[in-house]
Amino acid sequence: MRRRDLLRMTTATAVAGAAGVPTLDTVTFARDAGAAGTPAVTRTVSGRLPAGAPDYVYLPVEVPPGVREIAVAYTYDRPAVPAGTQGNACDIGIFDERGTALGGAGFRGWSGGARTEFAISAERATPGYLPGPVRPGTWHVVLGPYTVAPQGLAYEVTVTLRYRAEPGAPGGTAPSGATPRPVYPPQRARGRGRAWYRGDNHLHSVHSDGKRTPAEIAAAARAAGLDWITTTEHNTTSAHAAWEGLWGDDLLVLTGEEVTTRNGHVVALGTDPGVFIDWRYRARDGAFGRFARRIRQSGGLVVPAHPYATCVGCNWKFGFEDADAVEVWNGPYTPDDEMAIAAWDAMLVASVRDGGRWLPAMGNSDAHREPQVVGLPQTVVLADDLSRQALQAGIRAGRSWIAESSAVKLSFEVTGGRGKHASIGERLEVGRDTPVTARLEVSGVPENCTATFVTDQGPLFTTAVGAGAIEWRTTPSYAAYVRAEVRHPAAGGGAPGMPGPMVAMTNPVFLGER
Repeated sequence: MRRRDLLRMTTATAVAGAAGVPTLDTVTFARDAGAAGTPAVTRTVSGRLPAGAPDYVYLPVEVPPGVREIAVAYTYDRPAVPAGTQGNACDIGIFDERGTALGGAGFRGWSGGARTEFAISAERATPGYLPGPVRPGTWHVVLGPYTVAPQGLAYEVTVTLRYRAEPGAPGGTAPSGATPRPVYPPQRARGRGRAWYRGDNHLHSVHSDGKRTPAEIAAAARAAGLDWITTTEHNTTSAHAAWEGLWGDDLLVLTGEEVTTRNGHVVALGTDPGVFIDWRYRARDGAFGRFARRIRQSGGLVVPAHPYATCVGCNWKFGFEDADAVEVWNGPYTPDDEMAIAAWDAMLVASVRDGGRWLPAMGNSDAHREPQVVGLPQTVVLADDLSRQALQAGIRAGRSWIAESSAVKLSFEVTGGRGKHASIGERLEVGRDTPVTARLEVSGVPENCTATFVTDQGPLFTTAVGAGAIEWRTTPSYAAYVRAEVRHPAAGGGAPGMPGPMVAMTNPVFLGER
């Protein structure tokens, strides 16, 4: 779609926007409205976006001095569409007077399609948005037409400015207060020294499209037996300061973001509190590498999320060159996860073939609301202590495995050659023809589960999970790596050759000299 088509089909005349993004006519307010004693002024604009509209359209709002609060509400139509055709869905957010530059400082909030209205003042903001002074200048409401029906998307945006009144003026109130200083979670909890720690690193609250409060998530994490969680709201950092009083010696809370682009989602895991990662690009723009570096510069890990999810914009299109790990299991086990694990395993094969780096696997719940289960699944990481730095080091090294719940206990190692041994994420450096033994111990799993040892040739040994350890022997010349899977029985007996849902899985142990 050419930009002039968008301009022709909107009721407001548009002008060129930042970074080529179409920008609608500026919404203006009388600069003396507050001085005249008017407590609030409202403007409403409407227009229509065509099918094939740009990903984002800016609505400039000229904010005069003396404004205490800016409030925005919007609606859009939802016409009937033919079967198999996407209907209308439109996201919303806002940037302040500092501008809309990609990755710039002007970001003040995003609610996607989760809210129809929001407000920002110095003292407070709607969840998803950042409190702070409403300074004069040009702000930009951002409309994100996620999907547009063939008939187009008719929208209406209402902007209300509430003014400060001088103390003692008729109907006046005191000037707005100071912005609360954010209180962020600590980067370390007491922990148990070097140990296996359980975490869920993909969670949503009322600060994006979730329904749980941070307090409810913290309670659910403790009930699930987790040691740590990461808050990862869609395209906003507003939840980073929402956990005061909810962490403790028994629960570490890390900050992050689910960077939700139109070509896939990435979990920015453990970024510095308050650091915003932009999402306004597609794979064809060549911008992802820049923001992957930004995630790492702010202390985070780059983790592509649910790479084979079927929702619009969820399928991962950026490649894995910039990733630190990949989320292969997201929520209750589905065929999407089976595809993700198969693709990840193919990357393992490529790494041993080419001698390149390998990408560790993770699992997270992506829980938004009841009855979605926090900690289903969870990543279990071997770390030197319960801290951001130690946990990230364990994830990056692949010293981790994934379980459907904290009831599942697992131990996996490979031994051979004069007492040598290697655990998950490590390499057993022995000769090509040295016999080695893979040993799996697992408990806390449901009845009738099976355990499988998977190599670069595929599954080579499967047996029922019993009371004792499971062992299998091979050599590095026969298997370049070995990893373990524990699965439920296939539903209804399953199709021939189709495995059941996952109970637990490990990252690999590599075999042979480098």
